[in-house]
Amino acid sequence: MIIRTFRRTRKVVEYKAVISDPETGKTRQIGIEGDKIGRLFGIKISEEIEGTTIGFPGYKFVLTGGSDKDGFPMKPDVHGAIRKRILLSSAPGFHPKRPGQRKRRTVRGNMISDEIVQINLKVTEKPEKEDMQIIEF
Repeated sequence: MIIRTFRRTRKVVEYKAVISDPETGKTRQIGIEGDKIGRLFGIKISEEIEGTTIGFPGYKFVLTGGSDKDGFPMKPDVHGAIRKRILLSSAPGFHPKRPGQRKRRTVRGNMISDEIVQINLKVTEKPEKEDMQIIEF
């Protein structure tokens, strides 16, 4: 008889921000520490974020989406920070193969919570080149 013991280890979650610049068309992925992500809790999709909250002074970003720890995408139509199964006919969360096709999929709400591990941001305002450090994309 073999007895196996498993040690439970707590996984450290690394938060990620995918920042896209529409002027250049480039995207950059950065890691965010836990204390900085806590400042973003409660922000909804399409709200503006000051760059100083995530370490980029002089920048302004718009939250365009994200995904939770299990990979479910954030949906702007679902209110709150909940996970819900809804009937989808378009993206995000489902891409139909035939016209009129619908499918029930699990998605995350439009608010950032502690279960969100990736957020997607779009640059809306850049700092003056003489004053601040510019992000290299």
